Amino acid sequence: MKHRRNFEFSPKMLLILLTVICMLLVSVSVIFKDVTRPFTNIAAAVVIPMQDGINSVGVWVSDRFSSMQSMEELREENEQLRQQVADLTEQNAGLASDQQELNDLRNLFSLSQQYASYTKIGARVISSGSGNWYENFIINKGADDGIAVNMNVLAGEGLVGIVTEVGGNYAKVQTIISDDSNVSAMSATTADTCVVRGNSESARRDGVIDVTYISKDATMVDGQELVTSNISSKYLPGLRIGTVSGIEMDSSNLTKSAVITPVADFQHIDEVLVITQLKEVPAGSESAD
Repeated sequence: MKHRRNFEFSPKMLLILLTVICMLLVSVSVIFKDVTRPFTNIAAAVVIPMQDGINSVGVWVSDRFSSMQSMEELREENEQLRQQVADLTEQNAGLASDQQELNDLRNLFSLSQQYASYTKIGARVISSGSGNWYENFIINKGADDGIAVNMNVLAGEGLVGIVTEVGGNYAKVQTIISDDSNVSAMSATTADTCVVRGNSESARRDGVIDVTYISKDATMVDGQELVTSNISSKYLPGLRIGTVSGIEMDSSNLTKSAVITPVADFQHIDEVLVITQLKEVPAGSESAD
């Protein structure tokens, strides 16, 4: 019994057949233009909108992709700018700190020149009491650097206080606004004597401290500068203290009182000068600040 053999197209035959069909279609479209025109119009009406839609989708996808790339680039650029701003802010803070330190050193140099006859050593404030006002503070120089108790301390434009305690590498300073401070002073122009007393409350409230024991016959007037007097037992003479004001007679009619605005800024003390010599007091004389 014979088996029927299945007919199969070989790839070569299939290619020939498709080629022939394409050639026939091309020939028909050329020869019979009017006949094929409706089919062409139909194909155009269907294919062109589809092509436009596909193009629109492609353009949208391309734009979105470009937008996503742009957004990512903007994020990276923004992050770089943020870092640059942070770096510049840090550099600016460092420059401001350096500028402030330079100004402080210039002021100390100027102050040192005012008292050129005294030997001095510079020191930095490393600790202070509570609050914004410096009644007492610690400096980073001590006995190892030649600092001793009762040495006078300068800052700003004049007297700040006196050394009251000394360690090997530190010293404690009591300022003239402290309630425990008493400074023998005098008018720089009339030589009238008085005592400058610390008053921390008045210093915080009004920026002034007390002046007492002005002689009733003194010719001292408002606006005159007070300096440390020659009769002080602890303070060297001629150190600027501040400007006197509000002079008035006491109730006893024997003395006058006033207030003084110190030349030093007791809210901002970073660098000081310590005069490394002590006031020499004759033996047997009474001790008075």
